[in-house]
Amino acid sequence: MKLLLDQGLPLSASTLLCEAGIDTVHAEEIGLSTAEDIEIIQRAREDERIVVTLDADFHTLLAFGEATSPSVIRIRIERLRAQALTDLLLTVIDACNYELEKGAAVTVEISRIRVRNLPLLSYS
Repeated sequence: MKLLLDQGLPLSASTLLCEAGIDTVHAEEIGLSTAEDIEIIQRAREDERIVVTLDADFHTLLAFGEATSPSVIRIRIERLRAQALTDLLLTVIDACNYELEKGAAVTVEISRIRVRNLPLLSYS
């Protein structure tokens, strides 16, 4: 499992996740701190990484592009510190490992995790 953390998420979470055995990079670490969402999706696809973001636009881009990859985990809990984000992602990865490997759009809220398999249907 390999993750790409989007801007807006704590940079130090990358280190904590690596220490927990999850190959993780932060957008800032790979020169994508000002990149457009589509660039981050493309890089994640090339590097076979799962995008972790606070941004709803990633799921929209996957839907309109009828994409089958990369998987995206959207966190709908704001102001998480690095350790709390790390703990949350480890739980999500454990619960959704199969779906994430196959291609999924995962939304994480305080009380639930919603999983939608890729490709997503777009409604024009």
